[in-house]
Amino acid sequence: MKRRTFLTVAGAGAATLAAPSLLRAQSPVRIGLITTLSGPGGYIGADIRDAFNLAVDMEGGKLGGVPVQVVVEDDGFRPGQGKTVAERMLRNDGIKLLTGIVFSNILGATLPDILDADAIYVSPNASPSNFAGKECHKNFYSIAWQNDTLHESAGQVAKELGHKRAFILAPNYQAGQDALAGFKRMFGGTIVGEQYTRLDQTDYAAEMAAIRAANPDVVFQFHPGGLGIAFLRQYAQAGLIGRIPMVVAAPSLDHTTLKAVGDVADGLWVSSHWNVDFDNAANKKFMAGFTQKHNRTPTYYASQSYDTALAIAAALQQTKGDIKPDVFRTAMVKADFASVRGAFKFGPNQHPIQDWYALKAGKAASGEMQIVTQRKVLTAHGDIYAAQCKL
Repeated sequence: MKRRTFLTVAGAGAATLAAPSLLRAQSPVRIGLITTLSGPGGYIGADIRDAFNLAVDMEGGKLGGVPVQVVVEDDGFRPGQGKTVAERMLRNDGIKLLTGIVFSNILGATLPDILDADAIYVSPNASPSNFAGKECHKNFYSIAWQNDTLHESAGQVAKELGHKRAFILAPNYQAGQDALAGFKRMFGGTIVGEQYTRLDQTDYAAEMAAIRAANPDVVFQFHPGGLGIAFLRQYAQAGLIGRIPMVVAAPSLDHTTLKAVGDVADGLWVSSHWNVDFDNAANKKFMAGFTQKHNRTPTYYASQSYDTALAIAAALQQTKGDIKPDVFRTAMVKADFASVRGAFKFGPNQHPIQDWYALKAGKAASGEMQIVTQRKVLTAHGDIYAAQCKL
């Protein structure tokens, strides 16, 4: 079912008839936020929505001093629905600045229409390889990563841990394909098994049997959201926890999935560009604001969406609210904002150049499970597809 919400401009009801020019000057920039709010990935979309709106709330209904109105709709975890929502926002609502999409298959269905309409899309998550290379576009920006680089970092962690033989798995869609390509590129060892699962899969018995038969040094798997919860629980039920180590990238173990699986994740290695314990002013402000407002620990999806809002704010401040693509791009590519992850800049394809870290799940002194940053594994790391982008 369609779900639409609005974050209204603070103080709009206080406008008076005595100031029509002021009303015109402060007409809000409308931002379309299409995300997954239902199904097994619903918590991901909720984090993206809540973190973006947090940044707007912190500025009193503005971004970069410019009044904004955030229009939120659920894509229902369906590419067709995402496409329909985007078309309605573009044609009926006149929205020219969009964000929010979680999954690469939904982005693939919606982004062409957005770009064909000469609108701007700023990604807080999905960043498939095709839009980073030859199909890059001046109106597409990724604040998260390029899909491969996320899993390259996991490959680097596995390599540094001394693993030589890996069994790798991911759902059979663009992000899953990018995941396995990225891991293999950086890992450099022998792949003793490679399998694609389904995006709607709940039973991994066959995959567990194949892992057991291959007896690898390490398992790498990419299963975001509810898929990751099911995979980890069944990995434990199959008796593989403690027998065959696992290294994953952040989508396969975030703070929400950690809460769901508990001790099953003890000792699991994770790679990420951000964690809750990052000691910088921007992250401290974000963590305090998010936990106070929502009474839960944010995932890295939330951190990326908050950064997306900050990046848009920095651009809007420079353009004074002008979102004509060429004007906006001149400001946006400067990346003039303090990211919660620390160092951040855009590469030539408007995807991030950033640092990556090894994290580890384990028990705190309180007995609760936590994910703790261990060390940096990649510095100022871009993506392999940037060389193919001609902007």
